Amino acid sequence: MIAPYISDSFEMLPLKLTESGFSRGKVMLVGDTNTMPIYGNEAGGYLSRVFDGVFCHEFKAGEEHKNLRSVEELLLELLDRRFERGDCVAALGGGVTGDMAGFAAAVYLRGIRVIQLPTTLLAQIDSSIGGKTAVDFNGYKNMVGAFHMPELVYANTSVLKTLPKEQFAAGMGEVIKSAVLGDRELFYWLAGHRGDVMNLLPDALTDMISQTAAIKTGIVTRDPKEQGERALLNLGHTIGHAIEKYMNFEMLHGECVAVGTSAALRISRMRGMIDEAVENEVNALFRDYGLQTKVPGLPEDKILEFTKSDKKMKGGKIRFILPAGIGSAVVSDDVTEEELLCGIRAVTAQKTGND
Repeated sequence: MIAPYISDSFEMLPLKLTESGFSRGKVMLVGDTNTMPIYGNEAGGYLSRVFDGVFCHEFKAGEEHKNLRSVEELLLELLDRRFERGDCVAALGGGVTGDMAGFAAAVYLRGIRVIQLPTTLLAQIDSSIGGKTAVDFNGYKNMVGAFHMPELVYANTSVLKTLPKEQFAAGMGEVIKSAVLGDRELFYWLAGHRGDVMNLLPDALTDMISQTAAIKTGIVTRDPKEQGERALLNLGHTIGHAIEKYMNFEMLHGECVAVGTSAALRISRMRGMIDEAVENEVNALFRDYGLQTKVPGLPEDKILEFTKSDKKMKGGKIRFILPAGIGSAVVSDDVTEEELLCGIRAVTAQKTGND
């Protein structure tokens, strides 16, 4: 399991590719209609210093295009360009691009090499790491996929300057979630460095991304196929995915993770695993970084229905992740329907003066 290389430019990309064993051959640079016009030429230029042939594949931006049809179009282009097993796919973009390009690389010729060039904060600290690739299928998020580890993850922090504020905030949802489940020191580092992070100071971004990525890298190294500990990374995702699906993906993934984590906090508090002070402290940090912890007015019965249809099932029961304190979480297979409803109500009820 490799940790991402973090830089404030693409300048070191050729060297890192060479160090990762790349030499000549072809590469398919995959990006969407947002990333390719901004970064395609620059990234392609650096790739051309290592590869003999650089080809580009662009697809329409948006979660609604993360499907098997888009993958089929990419596979057809790989076939038309006569890509061989020694060639490579490079994913230039956020989580949608990384997931889709990674999945295509995993299934083409039973697997060709892939590198990740994440351009969103969420992708740099989460989705580009660990080899999970997938597309949405039949209304279910990430239902069809494969584990396919990247040969290189190259995080260029300078691209975050062009990221919309809501996209940056969504990335912070995953950062804070990671701190809650696995790193108490990072949690309080985030609380003390908010100004530096929000002002996109390079040193602060490098520190934050490296600390957050280390949490996932460590867990994935110990549990690459999600047989146990890796499930902890799903903190906030079960109810979060249900809200994301109900909202027809109008809310960003990281925004939904923040709300889902808040719901999980309430269930933990009901069980006596944490106290009210911890719940409030975590919710306050989410809000400090521009994330809401409630979505008032959503129908609790529909959110519960979507939650119970989540793919993270084991023996007919939902594998739910519960915070056990700041920097600690546990996997639970015995969360009841009533507990789920209480968690959902905590984040869908009308706001009070304390929210």
